[in-house]
Amino acid sequence: MPAAVLLLSLPLRAQVPEPQTPNTISYDIRFPRAVHREGEVTVRFRAVPIGPLRVRMSRSSPGRYALHEFAKNVYSVKAADAAGAPLKVTRVSPHEWTVTGHRGEIVFSYTLYADRADGTYAGIDDTRAHLNIPATFAWAPALTTRPIQVTFHRPDPAWKIATQLQPTADPETFRAPNFQYFMDSPTHLGALDIREWQVMSGGRTQTVRLALNHLGTAEQAGAYAELTKRVVAEMAAVFGELPVFDFGTYTFIACYRPNCVGDGMEHRNSTSLTSGGSLAQSQLQLLGTVSHEFFHAWNVERIRPKTLEPFDFTEANFSSELWLAEGFTNYYGPLVIARAGILTPAQYAQRLSGAVNTLTTSPARNYGGAVAMSQQAPFVDAAVSIDPNNRNNTFISYYTYGEALGLALDLTLRARTPQLTLDDFMREMWRRFGKAQTPALAPVKAYTVADAEAVLADVTKDTAFAEQFFARYVVGSELPDYPALLARAGFLVRRAAEGRAWMGDTPLSAFEGEVVVAGPAQIGSPMHEVGLSAGDRILTIDGKTVATQADVRAALEARKPGDQVRVTWRARAGEKSAAMTLRANPRVEVVAFEEAGMTPTAAQLAFRSAWVGSKQ
Repeated sequence: MPAAVLLLSLPLRAQVPEPQTPNTISYDIRFPRAVHREGEVTVRFRAVPIGPLRVRMSRSSPGRYALHEFAKNVYSVKAADAAGAPLKVTRVSPHEWTVTGHRGEIVFSYTLYADRADGTYAGIDDTRAHLNIPATFAWAPALTTRPIQVTFHRPDPAWKIATQLQPTADPETFRAPNFQYFMDSPTHLGALDIREWQVMSGGRTQTVRLALNHLGTAEQAGAYAELTKRVVAEMAAVFGELPVFDFGTYTFIACYRPNCVGDGMEHRNSTSLTSGGSLAQSQLQLLGTVSHEFFHAWNVERIRPKTLEPFDFTEANFSSELWLAEGFTNYYGPLVIARAGILTPAQYAQRLSGAVNTLTTSPARNYGGAVAMSQQAPFVDAAVSIDPNNRNNTFISYYTYGEALGLALDLTLRARTPQLTLDDFMREMWRRFGKAQTPALAPVKAYTVADAEAVLADVTKDTAFAEQFFARYVVGSELPDYPALLARAGFLVRRAAEGRAWMGDTPLSAFEGEVVVAGPAQIGSPMHEVGLSAGDRILTIDGKTVATQADVRAALEARKPGDQVRVTWRARAGEKSAAMTLRANPRVEVVAFEEAGMTPTAAQLAFRSAWVGSKQ
């Protein structure tokens, strides 16, 4: 449907524009050279105080914790006064300019190059404009308290606009109540297939919208919308209610085209979903991102760590709570899909294998627990560096770590008191830290690690239990007893490669007829113990030349754990040789008892149903 009609689905109050104030900041973006990945941006600053005005690009983006230096894609920077006379622009840092000589009004303009459509950057071409706001629009630090208006000029009148920004009577013009909300509002222009429905919660009716830019059929879009509806309803059941969406609407902004980069990024009343996959081939994977990001409408966007409120667009954002903010979200994403009946319990069990295996086998737990891993985010969250690192040995993603802890805590609570679950913990976090929001659309109170521990103590009515859980598993890095915890639901933790000889999970690559160790050897593995290291070239195994990864696998295939093989390799110091004692592959997987030829008891099936079954 055309954009003008689309807006009619919003509450009438959201369509009536407020009068533009004299100090409103006005943005304008056009796409005369979209085929060359360029946009032309203009921002008008009014009622500017006397003296130089500093204008800058962001260095970070909501939901990302590392630096991205968006100014690198900005050029042809100019400024003029209200009459169009040029003003002096001086670049004072890699991401800042000052404008001088104005008389209270500045028109600041530049060209933006944008060729990465994902949740962090911007992507412009003749098929769509997918805009992450911090990557697109410059701003003035001295004027961030002012209201904002932005006009997106569609290069094709048939294109529609999807955004969480407040609509106005003009289908191309939108408003943001403040700077933080503007920066948090990704916007997509393109040939969108719009599916929307009404949801009831807390006595109010709100709109959920799925805006799809894809190459599939209308039938595929309709089926995907129906699955999304089921996820939305089941997710609301976790918390007992939906958030109050500002302006009455939540929008899934989805670009599934070959020229998009796989990503998902949460925002207050929307989520940015991008992938090169299609609804026909990648439906379940894409739905997994939908589920994860929608959970963020509560967890992170409203239940917000104190370290991220307000978000700092000028620096990396350092947080100790990402194991809960991102990791617990990672736990609930597939769980809710299973509760919605889209995954079977057996499929869900297999989905748990990744987190359980990582926490069970990774040497990184020797270097810190969930809090310490969260604090690494500025170095790993799509951060860019060119020097090698040892993170395969020293880092577990806070997504994975938190998912594994969410699983352990949920099952522990259910085992202690069947009526008490992780859902209860999340509902109490919502009640204390998320439900109450300020007029500026921010939480009244953000939380800390200590606050989360206090909530667990109050929910369980057991301060000692909460203290012990946080000390051992959140701050500490002990391994929960996953085999015992999962057995209660009739799920089995077993060796994934039982009886197979193993020399390590360090990646190998073939180069010029030799096998190269492609990263630091995994600590505790046979490769590490004999001294193989990154960049070394494996020449022979038991006297047989190896030239490919397949050659290495073949050399180990007939071996058993405990066997010794003679390995020769070329290291930086020259050729070396050692006897390597192979071990049993430590990798584990989770399967339903039924998949392992076992019969779950009635009690185990009841536990499983209470956990993985629908909550509606």
